[in-house]
Amino acid sequence: MLDEFMELSQIEKTKLRTWVELDRHAIKKNFELFNSLLKKNTILMVVVKSNAYGHGLVPFSKEIVKLGVKFLGVDSFEEALELRNKGIKTRILVFGYVSSAYLKEASEKNISVTISNIVALENLIKTIKPPLNSPLVREDNRIKIHIKVDTGLGRQGFLINEIDKVLDILNKDKNTKKIIEVEGLYSHLAVGEDLSGREYTMLQASRLNIWHEAFKKVGYNPLKHICATSSTMFFPELHYDMVRVGIGMYGLWPSKETKEAFHKKYKLNPVLSWKTIITEIKDLPKGTKIGYDLTEELKRNSSVAIIPVGYWHGYPRALSSKGIFSINGKKVKLIGRVSMDMIALDVTGVRVKVGDEVAIIGGAGGHYAEADMMAQDSDTINYEITTRINPIIKRFYRINPEIARILK
Repeated sequence: MLDEFMELSQIEKTKLRTWVELDRHAIKKNFELFNSLLKKNTILMVVVKSNAYGHGLVPFSKEIVKLGVKFLGVDSFEEALELRNKGIKTRILVFGYVSSAYLKEASEKNISVTISNIVALENLIKTIKPPLNSPLVREDNRIKIHIKVDTGLGRQGFLINEIDKVLDILNKDKNTKKIIEVEGLYSHLAVGEDLSGREYTMLQASRLNIWHEAFKKVGYNPLKHICATSSTMFFPELHYDMVRVGIGMYGLWPSKETKEAFHKKYKLNPVLSWKTIITEIKDLPKGTKIGYDLTEELKRNSSVAIIPVGYWHGYPRALSSKGIFSINGKKVKLIGRVSMDMIALDVTGVRVKVGDEVAIIGGAGGHYAEADMMAQDSDTINYEITTRINPIIKRFYRINPEIARILK
């Protein structure tokens, strides 16, 4: 993973077999769109978990920080620590489990953590609490926590009947408020990606509001948040103090229902393109069987191109004999099985040569093989397509697409 988005020279580019290009303009347009949907005082959190949905954790975060984001969301403490170590000072919330061994460091590095069960809350107080009358009890060095409530997803979070117990633990010792800041209170929607689940979504919101009112009654004033990308679009009344936008920030629709509802009103700009090159071309006669287990037979005399990408790189094996790629603006089909490091393409009738660029995802002007189409054809979701692109593949800003690639 790179520290910065790279501006690759043409010579550097010729050394690569596969790479990911990121569009700075698309990032900016998506950020501006979601900002425009919010009230002035609602914070836009950009979710950069899971290697920024495959777009590169540190470089994407640095770019979004330049645009003025106030809060970043990650899954693990390791992700948060990597951002801090790379100089990012923006507020960060860790959604997932954080070991007690990290809690003091979270306090020192201003990393907010999620607390979602009684055991975690008790461990937090036990770990952070200094001896009585210790000079370490300083309100400017409190650990910031967000209380996660399970309002109906059945996953991470406190249950509705645990409000009193949580508040009792937090208020048991008068020094607790000196070492712990309840910065946020949040939940996650189960059916927030279309309007058909509106009734259940409002039930979840009402349950979160019960918690929020209970916390306010005893002197807390946490940031309340429940919306992700789709619900930010569908339910402006639930924007509250903060929204958490993930997949939409990368220019991808969270669901077909969201896309159908809003694609005419809002334009999402895909940020990521994934490229490779043709490394070999051969002419094979009709009847030739292709790939492992001989799963496909050529129905005509064919030109076959080999590209150095496979399931190790993150291309789904489920797209064997189905995948579509783009070469010089022409669609070409994958033939045979996707193997670990190579794929065969039928380039019959297409003018190609060794070294030509092949668009796996995106490319100039876009093409059939977008992440959504790849997801549909492999029976998954676009989230999985981008997050599974191998993180060691270099990610950089687009270089001039008009410059021809020359192998050396």
